[in-house]
Amino acid sequence: MDKCLSGYRNSTFADMGKKKKTLSVQKNILNLLDQYPTQTFTYKQIAARLGVTDPSGRNHIIKSLKKLADQKLIEQHSRGSYKAKSRKNHYEGILDLSAKGVGYVICDDFEEDLIVASNQFHKAFSGDTVRFYVYPTRGKKRKEAKILEVISRKRTQFVGTLQKKNGTLFVRVSPKISTVDFYIEAEPKMKTEDGDRVLVSFTSWKDTKSPQAKIEEVLGAPGEADTEMHTILAEYGLPYKFDNHIEAEANQINIHLDEKEISRRMDYRDVFTFTIDPTDAKDFDDALSFVPLEEGLFEVGIHIADVSHYVKPGTLLDDEAYQRATSVYLVDRVVPMLPEQLSNNVCSLRPNEEKFTFSAIFILDAFGNIREQKFGRTVIKSNYRFAYHEAQHIIETQQGVIPAHISLTNESYTADITVVDAILQLDKTAKKLRQKRMHRGAISFDKEEVKFNLDEKQQPTKVFVNTSKDANKLIEEYMLLANKKVSEFIAKQDANKTFVFRVHDEPDEEKLDQLNRVIGSFGYSLDLASPETTAHSINKLLKDIRNKREQNLIDTLTIRSMSKATYTTQNIGHYGLAFDYYTHFTSPIRRYPDVVAHRLLQHYLDGNKPPKQEVYEATMKHCSAMEVLATKAERDSIKFMQVKFMEQRIGEKFTGVISGVVERGLYVEVDGNKCEGMVRPQDIPEDYFIYDEMNYAFVGEKTKKKYQLGDRVLVLVESADPIKRHLDFLLIGLAE
Repeated sequence: MDKCLSGYRNSTFADMGKKKKTLSVQKNILNLLDQYPTQTFTYKQIAARLGVTDPSGRNHIIKSLKKLADQKLIEQHSRGSYKAKSRKNHYEGILDLSAKGVGYVICDDFEEDLIVASNQFHKAFSGDTVRFYVYPTRGKKRKEAKILEVISRKRTQFVGTLQKKNGTLFVRVSPKISTVDFYIEAEPKMKTEDGDRVLVSFTSWKDTKSPQAKIEEVLGAPGEADTEMHTILAEYGLPYKFDNHIEAEANQINIHLDEKEISRRMDYRDVFTFTIDPTDAKDFDDALSFVPLEEGLFEVGIHIADVSHYVKPGTLLDDEAYQRATSVYLVDRVVPMLPEQLSNNVCSLRPNEEKFTFSAIFILDAFGNIREQKFGRTVIKSNYRFAYHEAQHIIETQQGVIPAHISLTNESYTADITVVDAILQLDKTAKKLRQKRMHRGAISFDKEEVKFNLDEKQQPTKVFVNTSKDANKLIEEYMLLANKKVSEFIAKQDANKTFVFRVHDEPDEEKLDQLNRVIGSFGYSLDLASPETTAHSINKLLKDIRNKREQNLIDTLTIRSMSKATYTTQNIGHYGLAFDYYTHFTSPIRRYPDVVAHRLLQHYLDGNKPPKQEVYEATMKHCSAMEVLATKAERDSIKFMQVKFMEQRIGEKFTGVISGVVERGLYVEVDGNKCEGMVRPQDIPEDYFIYDEMNYAFVGEKTKKKYQLGDRVLVLVESADPIKRHLDFLLIGLAE
């Protein structure tokens, strides 16, 4: 007997309320008939199937059958026999499971997600596309769905923990993926231990409680950094190595530049060029060239690794780059989009090596006004490699003396005057470009990046936060300039030309109204009359709250009101940057849309007609989806290392800010390292605290004391679970 029905055997209806009992019986009947859509059943057969044996229960079945037939939810085949109705109200959607295994179906036909009972998943995993039926509901009760069929699987590989018991092997996966364990049909060839973290492939799901799977790989012991990083990647279906045939194709690429190809390009090998990147960078996909000109003008070249020269459509390398769509930056490793031979060698713009590039070249005045521009394939030879902190030192001191503790080589040196002049001029003009963007309404959020110092065992010894300084913003402004002007160059010629854009929609109106209501209690307001006035007032707000008590609260809510940037062929502009046209052109080593932008730009430079848009739109949707997964994986890796770091500090006290307020408790972000933990409502001292959803707060029932989003608090680290990536804090009180 099917599991979803067996639980009703020997049950009685005596303890149920009349309405609840009737709806329950109707739902069970609909479940049964949907299981066997071509069969007819008498009330006796239905009662037997449902395990109902008492007269009262049978009587409810008879009444329910008549009512369902009257409502035309089932068909009366002949007197006393019934069958499932051929339903038109079947829908397609995606099953989504919460961290606690609660199921929801996401479907465009419904404003709200539909809840799915745990016995109605019908062998679906989270992310699967399913066909479902919606139960009739009364009043404002949330709609419920019953999954009838799995249309397509989102994935067939999963990560879980191996459990060995009496010679039987099961793998328990995250409840966010499946609420049932996987049964391992055959003993794996590799050595396994009880408790190992393993990668499994789903094989089938017969008429049994558990899906069948086979073990593909043993990832290691749970809790170890290497195991957890592999687990994070596998959880999101992201690869962590290249197949041998992909590596082989990459290794066959000729690293020597072809003279015939050089002759077809603009030659910038003798033009002063340099790169500025993070200290630990291995792939350098952008470089700047600088030439001072008369009358205060200068030429700046934004030179981008010409990946499209080496990675051709239809090759294994291109297929792999498309599938990955992006490099993934975890705390202790980079999972590149391209094999190392390309990302760190052939395409990387390393100093004193001739490289093929795709360039945007501008003649600018000191105020950032463009006098001339050109785009095309080039060949360059970078003269210097700088780290951000070296370039920052030059900007701050206005000199080229680099001390040993800042130097990439750990030895002091003096940078050439040509370098110093170039960096200082580019910095001055970058600030003008940024000022113009802000004046047009670009949103100015201060970027913060969580970084770690790891020991030889990959254990975090220090957690700190990096913020963008002038050197970072210098590079950012010229990359933005190139991205903007490349997209303008294409779109302004012909708005119907197929191209790839990076778009950012206007903020959500409801969230902005909510933000305006909250900031009103602090004496601030937003002008929401138009997108332009909204942007300017958001910038004014962010400036006004700087170093104020309410900054954390308002920063958080403002970021949450913003839309998400995506890739598309349908341009709507980039609200956050205040650009009408914007693309991603400057990082083809690590982003597939940039490779596509290079190909399309060259296609049009060669005078060709626009290709079909539909193919490119599908590619951009895939790239957007993969970007979301990569971002989630990166955040999870940071969270794991943060919890690992705090695991050694249980019992210690920290100050922090309330970064989130949900019904189950307060999230608190620790000062200095941004480690985030949860305070449960019962762990808030001195009163019984009630959740105030409208004001992002918990309020004391008697004292009316309030803990609100953005408040600074003192907490004690109670527990840390690196495997679940979860921290528990005890709240001591408001910080002084």
